[in-house]
Amino acid sequence: MSITFLGTPIGGPTQLPVYSFRVPAGFPSPAADHLERHISLDELFDLRAPHMYLVQVEGDSMQGAGIFSGDLLIVDRSRDAEHGDIVIAAINTEPVCKRLYRRNGSVILQSENPSYPPRHVMEGDDLVIWGVVRYSVRDHAQ
Repeated sequence: MSITFLGTPIGGPTQLPVYSFRVPAGFPSPAADHLERHISLDELFDLRAPHMYLVQVEGDSMQGAGIFSGDLLIVDRSRDAEHGDIVIAAINTEPVCKRLYRRNGSVILQSENPSYPPRHVMEGDDLVIWGVVRYSVRDHAQ
């Protein structure tokens, strides 16, 4: 899986309507009288914060985590990566999106697709965590 660094978003915040009911996956019937408030996706995802950035992923190694090729990831570089987090990292300067595991002093970068073996970080490897994945966005029109 490769990643493309997209940087931080530009432009002003846009307010979107939030309705007071949950939309069923059947045949919803939204009505204007259910409008509860407006929200900004910028605020919801904290997109304007200097510690947040966007990357686009390519490949199928994280499908088991619901991350598919072409997805846009919202990454927080201010959070310390913990065991089990999905991270954007560079292993020997190669950028990857993987789940971080720490076991008995060992560090493993794990794919979420059984077709890919785990990547054990060995002595002499250079591992830099670029951030923790907070959200993913998928274009369902593809």
